[in-house]
Amino acid sequence: MNIRVSRGAGPPLMDKEVEIVERKGKGHPDTLCDKAAEELSIRLSEFYLESFGRVQHHNVDKVLLVGGQSNSRFGGGDVIEPIYLLLSGRAVDVVDRDYERQVPVGKFAVEHTREWLHEDLPHLDVNSDIIIDYKIRAGSTDLVGNFDVETDIPRANDTSFGVAYGPLSPTEELVLESERLLNSPEVKKKYPQIGEDIKIMGTRMNEDLHIQVAAAIICTETKDADEYMNVMQAIEDMILDLATKIDGLDTTVSVNTADSPDEGLYYLTITGTSAEHGDDGQVGRGNRANGLITPYRPMTLEAAAGKNPVSHVGKTYNVAAREIVRQVTEEHPDIEQVYCYLVSQIGAPITEPKAVNVELYGDCDVGKVMGSVTSIAGDVIADLPNVWKGFVKRKYQLW
Repeated sequence: MNIRVSRGAGPPLMDKEVEIVERKGKGHPDTLCDKAAEELSIRLSEFYLESFGRVQHHNVDKVLLVGGQSNSRFGGGDVIEPIYLLLSGRAVDVVDRDYERQVPVGKFAVEHTREWLHEDLPHLDVNSDIIIDYKIRAGSTDLVGNFDVETDIPRANDTSFGVAYGPLSPTEELVLESERLLNSPEVKKKYPQIGEDIKIMGTRMNEDLHIQVAAAIICTETKDADEYMNVMQAIEDMILDLATKIDGLDTTVSVNTADSPDEGLYYLTITGTSAEHGDDGQVGRGNRANGLITPYRPMTLEAAAGKNPVSHVGKTYNVAAREIVRQVTEEHPDIEQVYCYLVSQIGAPITEPKAVNVELYGDCDVGKVMGSVTSIAGDVIADLPNVWKGFVKRKYQLW
């Protein structure tokens, strides 16, 4: 296996003057598309395992959300035009044609999506506020054939690459944890006005960090402008308090700065997501597999959500790279930063990547740790034939 361990070029991220980090929350239209794709993949995988003893070929990683229209106001509102969600891709829908063993792909696409949407967006009426549709067909003969080859080691379903880095910078950690905090059950119980569509943008200039928050507010839970402004202040206070525990930087917070109270304009929603009024979404346009959008870090444009968990390296290599980084940073805490890149070749065993590159930053002796890092990478890659089990159990973060 071609594993290269080297010293990273240039200063690590924290030594740079500027850093930009973004996270789109669980109710953002792009994130909803990512989850729709992955949840359908998981439900298909569960059915395949129950019925046929193995996961069958599928890639349901193309989901489009078309925003609806609504009329919101303090104390109430109406969804006028429902959100439209289209799930598409490729999946085995018949196994053993002699016995007509059908796979209820459409049922999973519609009913399972409706189930998790009801849990994630409690203010969304899944029976009237959204239309769930699907266009899923069988995969091409060559890709299905490549997937079905009888071998202990799956063959790569694509020529693609996965990347990871770690540990997170203070800015990255604050952006990630801010969204998680605002969407936590504890905060929702205390502030039911806060919807699920929360976007966080962190911009660091040297030691000064600014956090910009866009938070959809539930109009039916907010009686007037005074209550709305109190919630804005609460959001700011919660993030500033979190910042004191994480970043150690001079942090400022702004919330919903597009509001114009003099004109009666506020970020109000009925459902908790901007998808109800004109904001569209698509798989792969949101968070990368580690949950962040980080232009100053290595990233891949590959959308991991919805791809088959067995052999699609656009999914599995991102998780493998992340695991390599995690183990290296734990084993060698003196290394400031670790970057990992894996690239595949379609048709080759997934345990034989075309290249593995691990870059180390900091005052470490690369020669001393090379053997350990190479061993960690080799072990993680050798275990790739088992990684699909973690996807089916929702073990890995993908957005």
